[in-house]
Amino acid sequence: MKRYLLPLVALTVLLAARPARAQEYVRPPADLDRLVQELFAEIQSDQVPYEDLYETLLLYYQTPLNLNTASREELRALLLLSETQISALLEHRQAQGNLISLYELQSVDGFDLRTIYRVSPFVAVQSSVGNAARGPLWKRIAQEENNALFVRYERILQDRQGYAAPDTTSTGRPASRYLGSPDKLLVRYRVSHQRDFSLGITAEKDAGEPLIWSPSTRRYGADFYSGHFVLQERGRLKTLALGDYQLQFGQGLLLSSGLQVGKGAETITTIRRSSLGVRPYSSVLESTFFRGAAATVTLTSTLRATAFVSRKRVDANVQTAADSLAEFDEFSSGFLITGFHRTASELANRQTLRETIGGGNLTYTSRSGNFSAGLTAVDTHFDKPLQRQPELYNAFEFRGRHNLAIGAHYSYVIRNVMLFGETARSSSGGIGTVNGMLASLASNVDISLLYRNYARDFHTFYGNALSENTRNINEKGLYVGLKVRPVSRWEVSAYYDQFRFPWLKFQAGTPTEGHDWLVRVAFTPSKTSLLYAQIRTREKEYDVAAPGNLPRTGPTQRRSLLLFYDTSPTLILSLRTRLQGTHYREDNGPQSTGYVLAQDASVKVGRRLQLSGRYALFDTDDFDTRQYVFEQDVLYAFSVPALSGQGTRAYAIAEVKCTKHLTLWLRYAETHYRHQNTVGSGLEQVQGPRRSEVKVQARYRF
Repeated sequence: MKRYLLPLVALTVLLAARPARAQEYVRPPADLDRLVQELFAEIQSDQVPYEDLYETLLLYYQTPLNLNTASREELRALLLLSETQISALLEHRQAQGNLISLYELQSVDGFDLRTIYRVSPFVAVQSSVGNAARGPLWKRIAQEENNALFVRYERILQDRQGYAAPDTTSTGRPASRYLGSPDKLLVRYRVSHQRDFSLGITAEKDAGEPLIWSPSTRRYGADFYSGHFVLQERGRLKTLALGDYQLQFGQGLLLSSGLQVGKGAETITTIRRSSLGVRPYSSVLESTFFRGAAATVTLTSTLRATAFVSRKRVDANVQTAADSLAEFDEFSSGFLITGFHRTASELANRQTLRETIGGGNLTYTSRSGNFSAGLTAVDTHFDKPLQRQPELYNAFEFRGRHNLAIGAHYSYVIRNVMLFGETARSSSGGIGTVNGMLASLASNVDISLLYRNYARDFHTFYGNALSENTRNINEKGLYVGLKVRPVSRWEVSAYYDQFRFPWLKFQAGTPTEGHDWLVRVAFTPSKTSLLYAQIRTREKEYDVAAPGNLPRTGPTQRRSLLLFYDTSPTLILSLRTRLQGTHYREDNGPQSTGYVLAQDASVKVGRRLQLSGRYALFDTDDFDTRQYVFEQDVLYAFSVPALSGQGTRAYAIAEVKCTKHLTLWLRYAETHYRHQNTVGSGLEQVQGPRRSEVKVQARYRF
């Protein structure tokens, strides 16, 4: 009975208030760490751009989506609403008019209290007042609440080998050393208002990179700069982006950036990409954006066209051919995407390849929004040819200077079923295709299905459709997802993914195959508590030793178990416990094991101070069973350290709201390894068993 009382009471209050004025709803703070852990199943690499994902979520919080104007695609991009819930909301909006308060969501079919609580930090209910009615642009920018400057400093406290005094190697050559200081610096300014404008400037220097003014080598103080200015909703001109921007069309087979989760604990909504078009870019990743200009215009009420051009220099290893009969005298063997320019060799590869990209998209969307289809073209040109190392597994990789990729995408909603897909062809003749379905079989049962086939000679440089590989090439696979809510507060999520690589891969001398499955059972005792258990198994084939140097691959299995509990017993205290472990085995050999146990606590001390911390124990047999664990960080930052060996990991964060305008963060983290005299390797090696990091960040709101 209690289950129905809350919506009834809220609805009564809402109806009573409707003729007078909207009831104010105070948006709860976004618990991004918990949300990210709910979306991702398991981290198995520190190379995933989590900072970009985290920033996208934070942007949704700072510029919440207006439920009265949001399109179907924008609602899908939140990843928190099912297709049935989105359809119900749009139908409610069409039948009843604009929402008056977030409380009204309780009267929309399919919106339970848990869904409303999850989505409420990222949405708002606002009147559709035109931008011009809020004054001229300069005034709107100056008066925007979401207008802040960030300054961040961080450093490893122990001395590392890369900063040691100059030395020589055993061959007499100078030993490699970092050319800059161990300080990492970031300065970022950002102001934005949804469906109006976005302006941002970012400057970053990584640890080890020199601060230097050298126009001849294209270095102007900090190592990396990014800036953008985006205007939106100017009549027929829907978006105009100048500077750095992102593109997202179709299922991401040709153009995809921003918040992409892929296979994870959210087994339904995350396998489909949202076609969001042109978006501003303000992250510090140095290889995942476009630089130039892009514009989207409305041709008719159902037809939109986008054109873009990008020209920038990227890092690459440029070589000169030793053979005079070689196809290319000078070529690049591949891109370098770390963004580090600390040593002489890293600086030699900095911005050595010029990349020019042009293209466009034409999309038709029916008046109901249930059907859309479009065409995308991406033309990429490099000033030096690409030519991978002469290994057999590179036989079908891209070679040359030019690639034209053309694709078509579609999306169709009929009742509780959604069909979507994209197919593209690159200059090589290779075809890539991804097609899927989301369906609600009942109010408490959702399923997803996705088939993908990326030819071994299909080439796309900014594609990121769902795949097991890091790139959309040389892969076939079938994904099946399921989500069931058998009773209130309980949810079971599962997926099974079977994949095959028809051609050779790095560390796989024969065609290989594998599978990946996951089951998570979650229980929500209250809106502020969450408990779940998860098991995941991945099996893939890699090279193993074989007599006669014949290529042979064997199965490698990684099985992980995760137990997670998050609760807020009081308004000022929250606790989070995590236990995860891994079994790893290669080709039926001996099994290795690793685990980590972590306890988090966060407490608010008055209105101005919040303290957070973690203490964790870890024990792994080897590097293969290393444990990646999410960590809370200062705002806009993200930490996922890899824990290997035996030891402890602890950190503490203090967030201090000094004034209405100024907020400070201070973070200290330390990893203590047992039975080790050094930490790390190469230039990052530290003498002693400890590695400590300090980070300070200030935000000033204008």
